[in-house]
Amino acid sequence: MELDETMAEGAARETLEEACAIVEVGHLFASVDVVHAGQVHVFFTASLSGNFAAGEESLEVALFAADEIPWSEIAFPSGVYALQRYLEDSGENNGVHLGRAERKRY
Repeated sequence: MELDETMAEGAARETLEEACAIVEVGHLFASVDVVHAGQVHVFFTASLSGNFAAGEESLEVALFAADEIPWSEIAFPSGVYALQRYLEDSGENNGVHLGRAERKRY
């Protein structure tokens, strides 16, 4: 997040920066403690409006069907956690998922 920015505004800005995508941010979906990095990663649902592309900080972006997700290629364990929870509950607003991400083993 930047100064004078809400979490939802930060999520929309990061999505634009990383994936050149304009989104309508939905509800808070997951909060993942990344203790080893001193961070908390926060995930929202969102609706994609239009196109997307790799931004300056991304090598590649793509959309995948649930059964085609390349799990081992996802950079951050927190993203894997949030995506798995999303698929388990079909993105319904069943409350916020709270998790802890461990270091990724390469």
